[in-house]
Amino acid sequence: MTLYPINAGNFKLDGGAMFGVVPKSLWQKTNPADNNNMIDIAARCLLIEDGNRLILIDTGMGNKQSDKFFSYYYLWGNDSIDASLKKYGFHRDDITDVFVTHLHFDHCGGCIQWNKDRTGFEPAFKNATFWSNENHWKWATNPNKREKASFLTENIIPIEESGRLKFMELSNNAVLKNSALGFDIFFADGHTEKQMIPLIKYKKQTIAFVADLLPTVGHLPLPFIMGYDTRPLLTLDEKDLFLNMAADNNFYLFLEHDAHNELITVKHTEKGVRLKEIFTLNDI
Repeated sequence: MTLYPINAGNFKLDGGAMFGVVPKSLWQKTNPADNNNMIDIAARCLLIEDGNRLILIDTGMGNKQSDKFFSYYYLWGNDSIDASLKKYGFHRDDITDVFVTHLHFDHCGGCIQWNKDRTGFEPAFKNATFWSNENHWKWATNPNKREKASFLTENIIPIEESGRLKFMELSNNAVLKNSALGFDIFFADGHTEKQMIPLIKYKKQTIAFVADLLPTVGHLPLPFIMGYDTRPLLTLDEKDLFLNMAADNNFYLFLEHDAHNELITVKHTEKGVRLKEIFTLNDI
């Protein structure tokens, strides 16, 4: 097995929204804001090459939205899925499976693209199976008013219409062992219903793709929870459970949204679980 970081692009989000009730005087120490109060955010996906399978975890925003839509997110940098795949000798048509941690637009928008004459939509990975879970799919296709703006119909329904949507098994425990794609999955409901956090065995280590359970290094303290989370008190408990598990077992945490830190480990301290070391996948 080989893992590759795939950057689908960079953007900016409001620092206050990203840290909820935490005062700016605290969060700006790790995530400095610009004059518009926006902080740097990445859409860092993960590619797993495992035998004859090429699994892409999350796909970023994609490029089919309007200029007005993208203007809200201050896109920056030159990274893209295609350029990142090409760097490692791959093409999007090589992808066999797309695993979506959850269906918010910045995680699944790249799954679907315009067709050639822009009359409709089609899968952006024409040979891939797309993976979600039934509970989250129902949540996303019948969204609550608070999350509706994050669940865009054009990102979601064409996946089902393609006939290549499959659901991961759910578990009565926090962790599903040995999923259909070979890795374990930690389920978290605080950010959105049944967000899936892959736990990948790699070179005798565990790499956790932490998605929106831990957006950046700055979110390590338990109360540092995004204003986007639908159940912040549940996120608090889930972070506590997960970070203690990560510290106990020396997990490597792959950060999807931290524009400046790719991979970290954590440790127990008197203040709780905190940053231990910063790495890249190449360091493992």
